[in-house]
Amino acid sequence: MDTPVPPRAAGPGPRRRDRHGRGMRGPIAPPQVPLAASRADAFADLVQDSVERLERRWPQLADIDFLVLEVPRLDGRTWNDEAVPLGGTIPAREGRPGRVVIYRRPVEIRTKGRDERAALVHEVVVEQVAELLGLTPETVDPRYGED
Repeated sequence: MDTPVPPRAAGPGPRRRDRHGRGMRGPIAPPQVPLAASRADAFADLVQDSVERLERRWPQLADIDFLVLEVPRLDGRTWNDEAVPLGGTIPAREGRPGRVVIYRRPVEIRTKGRDERAALVHEVVVEQVAELLGLTPETVDPRYGED
């Protein structure tokens, strides 16, 4: 015990334990519980539910890619609060399938709860599918506009 051990310098390296020395804490909820799903995952599930609901009536939707993006790109355009798009379409070309894009943040901002969000997501999906297929939204989903 004649040679004291010098204290370890606090550097920028990762902390191996919490400040009480008990080790890292685990996740708050197990992965199979809905609490563990992120908002982005929950939103993607709403889009998938809407697509599955429409695929029963329109089997050709299996050939369309559905994407969820956070926000739309500006591409030189400016939008006010009323004109920010909630979704968009990319027509099929050169061997690439058609795409329907749903923008998560603009939809989330316009809704207050999960049920309202699910209804708006379905409405946006129906509108974008109708645009891609060249149909009216009422043709794509007869219950469109009800609520």
